[in-house]
Amino acid sequence: MSEKKSRELIPVGIAVLTVSDSRTEADDKSGKLLVSRLQQAGHMLVDKQIVADDIYQIRAIISQWCINDSVQAILATGGTGITGRDGTPEAISVLLDKEIAGFGETFRAVSYTQIGTSTMQSRALAGVCNGTFIFSLPGSSNACATAWDELISKQLDFRTRPCNLVELMPRLLEK
Repeated sequence: MSEKKSRELIPVGIAVLTVSDSRTEADDKSGKLLVSRLQQAGHMLVDKQIVADDIYQIRAIISQWCINDSVQAILATGGTGITGRDGTPEAISVLLDKEIAGFGETFRAVSYTQIGTSTMQSRALAGVCNGTFIFSLPGSSNACATAWDELISKQLDFRTRPCNLVELMPRLLEK
């Protein structure tokens, strides 16, 4: 018998936020893609919202989710570019207790194989706020698929070896 014991999936409660001045529930492709992917993976959708690209509105929603015990992870899509209206990283970064710098770096490295140097325009980031993982992704549905399929799905799966973010959840609020 192998020393590696098989593990069961531990479903994670996830909230999805689409940041956009123009998207509605009817045409929110990226938000729908993330909801579909997380549910197919066996996780639970706790909430889904669309918010204007306004740092204070974004912070208000994210802050409420970070104090909701049912929300263990947040997937935000949109507002990570470099135009004047793109403010999601600024909205989220001040809320973070710890940034997961490797997420943005790895996302851009993986994206480079798909979109080349255009990946440098993405300010995707991740971190922890009050024991809740937050992932801030570009608004493109292709970018959301890449982030979920290549990075997030594996790290939010307790079965991923040698380590994953789910096994760290009980220790996130340690002092």
